[in-house]
Amino acid sequence: MTHAPEPLEGAPLIAPSTVDHPLYEPVVEACRSVYDPEIPVNIYELGLIYTIEITDENAVRVIMSLTAPGCPVAGEMPGWVADAVETLPGVKQVDVELTWEPPWGMEMMSDEARLELGFM
Repeated sequence: MTHAPEPLEGAPLIAPSTVDHPLYEPVVEACRSVYDPEIPVNIYELGLIYTIEITDENAVRVIMSLTAPGCPVAGEMPGWVADAVETLPGVKQVDVELTWEPPWGMEMMSDEARLELGFM
C-alpha cells in the first residue's frame, strides 16, 4: 500500500497572485511587454513572473526570477518590469523583487513559449 507524500510545512514556494484585482490583467499584459534579450519570448510566457500581488491601495509587488543567476541583464530586468507596470492607470506604486527560490526551470514556460522556442 502506497501513501501520498506528506505535504510540506509552511508556505508554497510560489506565493499566489491577486488574480481577482481589476489591475491584475493589465499588470500581466505589462509584464508580457518585457522580453529577455537572449530569448524571443516575453518574460511572462517564460514563467519568470512568479507572483503579482496587488493591495487595495493599488500598490503592486511583482516577484520574479531569471532563467539563470548569471543572466547578463539580471540587474536591469526588474527595472524594465517596474517601468512597464508603473505606467498603468491606477497603479500607485511598484516593487519588483528578484528571487531564486524556487529556481526557474523550463517546465515553468507556457505552451506558447515552448512552441515558439521549438520545445514542442
